Amino acid sequence: METELPLPFLISVAVPPGLAKLDGLTREEVSLLGNPFLQATPKTQEKLIRFFNRHNYEFHAHIDATALESRDDVVALLDRGARKVFVAPEALSKFTDFGDRVLPVVSKPDLSAASEHGLLIKDFDLSAAESQKLIEAAQSTKPRNLYLRPVDDGTPLDKFVEVAKQANAIPVLPSTGLTTDKSATDKLLLSKVIASYWKSDRQDGLIPTVVTDEAGVALGLAYTSDESILEALKTQTGVYQSRKRGLWIKGATSGDTQELVRVALDCDNDTLKFIVKQKGRFCHLQQFGCFGNLNGIPALEQTLLSRKQSAPEGSYTARLFSDEKLLRAKIMEEAEELCDAKTSQEVAFEAADLIYFALTKAISAGASLADIEANLDAKSLKVSRRPGNAKGKWAEKEGVESETAAAAAPSKPAAVGSPARPTGTRITMQRIDSAKVSEAELLKALQRPSQKSPEAILRIVTPIIDDVRENGDKALLSYTHKFEKATSLTSPVIKAPFPKELMNLDAETIKAIDTSFENIQKFHSAQKEDKPLQVETMPGVVCGRFSRPIERVGLYIPGGTAVLPSTALMLGVPAMVAGCRKLVLASPPREDGSITPEIVYVAHKVGAESIVLAGGAQAVAAMAYGTESVSKVDKILGPGNQFVTAAKMHVSNDTNAGVSIDMPAGPSEVLVVADGEANPAFVASDLLSQAEHGVDSQVILIAVDLSEEQLQAIDDEVHNQAVALPRVDIVRGSIAHSVTVRVKNMQEAMRISNEYAPEHLILQIRDAAKTVDQVVNAGSVFIGEWTPESVGDYSAGVNHSLPTYGFAKQYSGVNLASFMKHITCSNLTAEGLKNVGSAVMQLAKVEELEAHRRAVEIRLKHMSER
Repeated sequence: METELPLPFLISVAVPPGLAKLDGLTREEVSLLGNPFLQATPKTQEKLIRFFNRHNYEFHAHIDATALESRDDVVALLDRGARKVFVAPEALSKFTDFGDRVLPVVSKPDLSAASEHGLLIKDFDLSAAESQKLIEAAQSTKPRNLYLRPVDDGTPLDKFVEVAKQANAIPVLPSTGLTTDKSATDKLLLSKVIASYWKSDRQDGLIPTVVTDEAGVALGLAYTSDESILEALKTQTGVYQSRKRGLWIKGATSGDTQELVRVALDCDNDTLKFIVKQKGRFCHLQQFGCFGNLNGIPALEQTLLSRKQSAPEGSYTARLFSDEKLLRAKIMEEAEELCDAKTSQEVAFEAADLIYFALTKAISAGASLADIEANLDAKSLKVSRRPGNAKGKWAEKEGVESETAAAAAPSKPAAVGSPARPTGTRITMQRIDSAKVSEAELLKALQRPSQKSPEAILRIVTPIIDDVRENGDKALLSYTHKFEKATSLTSPVIKAPFPKELMNLDAETIKAIDTSFENIQKFHSAQKEDKPLQVETMPGVVCGRFSRPIERVGLYIPGGTAVLPSTALMLGVPAMVAGCRKLVLASPPREDGSITPEIVYVAHKVGAESIVLAGGAQAVAAMAYGTESVSKVDKILGPGNQFVTAAKMHVSNDTNAGVSIDMPAGPSEVLVVADGEANPAFVASDLLSQAEHGVDSQVILIAVDLSEEQLQAIDDEVHNQAVALPRVDIVRGSIAHSVTVRVKNMQEAMRISNEYAPEHLILQIRDAAKTVDQVVNAGSVFIGEWTPESVGDYSAGVNHSLPTYGFAKQYSGVNLASFMKHITCSNLTAEGLKNVGSAVMQLAKVEELEAHRRAVEIRLKHMSER
């Protein structure tokens, strides 16, 4: 039989592996085989699309699509990586462009319906006379790619496999009839099915097994038996048959274990292949595999992984991992040099450099060489092609058509269940229907973009923090020179009073800052407590609480892709209103060493003591521990990237620093709830106002009972407004992991919103003010169509420093209390001590803290003796 399957049979499952619990084989066992047979229906179409979006090239999936009415739905499955799709014979003419990837399917055993590429016969009944005739016909004509699926009547699978072999056909075996459990006598052992296909020329029946890593690099040769492959399938590990010692579990003694990824047979069925994730070495010698050490790109990957874990001092690769701006610059530099290369030697030299930096970027983000190759393979399976136009500035530079120009042409609406990453030039959000997915699937779709692991980030920021703590200004300046390229700086701090020339602003900007300043000041001043709290809990026992400002605060103002004087206002104004004695701002300088004049002006207005000319972990460390020039603070507030957040968390856990922080922070996000009365242009503008913050931002639309036309109107606005934005490439990255969720009513909308706990919640709905009562988790709420989130970011008066990444369930946004501490007090009379003393002494006795008990007893005794 002609087949590209890992194994010469298919496993039929009700839904994609990973989306539901399977009966018979486990999801993991089906995944090891890599050849599922799936049934597509209008109800399961979205599940299948999501399955392929996640797994793409990993599975040689074959799909019965006869229940789908739309040609586009079938094409979508092919685009996402389905190897074969089966349709009714009368529909086959619609898919002639796709060659052997679309085959006919019939229920009756009749080869006349076969196309030149093959045929699926489902409901194949072994006992029927027609079936016997088909077997004979197949033996004679040897049709290409004949698939047989048994009728669902308890057909003995071992017999069915043998009949399929006689017909030179590929059997489709139900997962419910297979097992890896020897005690399940009513099912066929999966190992027996696999072993029935392999051909061994050895007397002991063992089959040679080539072991490779995920990139296809051969690690060595082993042998497999029925028993060893059964154990390998059950445990999803590398288990082989030693010719001398019986079962050999790889790594059981050495610790160099294997995770089994896929099992396959070669074209002649006389060699088995195990694809594994290898921990440590495969070979017993001091080399990676039995054929020697890696070379080329696989060797580079191993080196980069090693450097990421523990780089030698002074390692250039380690510097690339820790300096995102440097790595970005090197990738662009090497790409341009490759474009300019002329001879084959020059091209090879420059391509090698670019591959090195590109793979460093991939390893830094947690992507492997196997992931890259899987994406290349997946793209080769696509049947819908992008126009291939270049983007913006690159197209302009080379004088070719740009994506923006191409986007002006009409484009088809995105299909429901379209992939997270937009295809072609269309900027569109993934769309799901809450009524058609499980709660687990809904939550998975709403997951924020993944961030680097805390351990990985801490390995980067901890040495920086330690360096600044130990070496002060020298280290701080060194990192500013390195990361911000501000090599002309000789001092890391600007002290107040700030020179007027550093605040050279136009009148319009000054007016905007002054207006925002006044509104923020009014709102936060209103949060002051009228008077200290005082409560008499029982006669003679008075408890109180009073507030005091935190004396010294550090305010972190991010740099990065946008200048943020608004953050300086949101942190500086409430600190000033609270009465903090010392305000220290920190913000990355520009390459010429200057700070943006807007930030200096805000620092002047709030009475800041100084501005630290640094960003990142180094700025956090300088404020936490203090340096020769930077004043130590008691609390650090302000948003930042993953490295800033990790640094804040680290210093707050160091008792030697004695500093607290406001809250954990992640990328910016917004959730918009819109009903049928919402203006599509308003909705899109609110989504895009957060999407332009960064590629790791996420925007969510909860669409309450909107029609397809209303949803399409919003989609069109998102695309049309986005392509006109100067930060359109950033928007593309953000929209790629953003989602529209269709719901039936407001109750469901608010339930999902409260579970997501957005940083910004926008209510573009009827009676928006009344719905605020249903808000449980959110950083800040924007009520009604005339309240864009932008007003909260800048000038309304509320604070824009808010909890992100779901932390709105536990944290408040920055407010006046963020800059205050509350001190409690107790004041007892002699009568009060008599009233409460017995309770105190008894509890101290229970806790066996005798000194505590006696502190009361002595006083009571003193009273009685007077």
